Amino acid sequence: MSNTINPLSMVAAAPSTNSSKQGKSDNWFEAMAEAWGQTLDKTATSIESMSEDISNGNDKPAAITALSAESLKMSFLSNSSHTALSSVGSALETMARKQ
Repeated sequence: MSNTINPLSMVAAAPSTNSSKQGKSDNWFEAMAEAWGQTLDKTATSIESMSEDISNGNDKPAAITALSAESLKMSFLSNSSHTALSSVGSALETMARKQ
């Protein structure tokens, strides 16, 4: 059997092509995790802002409904990020075992 390099393993450890270096990620998997984190942070900030608005007296049904919708969006995004990261992590683990 020859010693060939598996191109999939090279992709898994490949550096990200983000030249702006806004984040600290060294590879695409970390970049994906950071992107999910930033999205979840934005949604959490929105929820905090809406909650403060309601606490300050804007307790109209429309404001409460908007907060409920944003909370459900946060739940959906959180579950999606967990699923995406777990699936990719599991795939990378499987790929590493096949080396």
